Amino acid sequence: MTDTDVQAPKIEFPCADYPIKVVGDSGANYKDTVIEILSKYAKVDLNTLAERQSSNGKYTTVQLHIEATGEDQLRDINSALRATGIVHMVL
Repeated sequence: MTDTDVQAPKIEFPCADYPIKVVGDSGANYKDTVIEILSKYAKVDLNTLAERQSSNGKYTTVQLHIEATGEDQLRDINSALRATGIVHMVL
């Protein structure tokens, strides 16, 4: 199998149950900041919210599901989250 045989899975938009995981610096407003930014760009399902801290408490992971409408929307979400300066990774 060559590199050209392996292709990234295609996402069919709109996707009503798209998981987003955001890793950033722990702080009092971290979760609220993530939710606020995601809500500007997508319908957020707060029932799927999961929050976890790293073992040393320095980082927090917030995971939830959104309604994804396209690649441009996902790029905008990624840019807005990273622009906060407290987000290190968006998966």
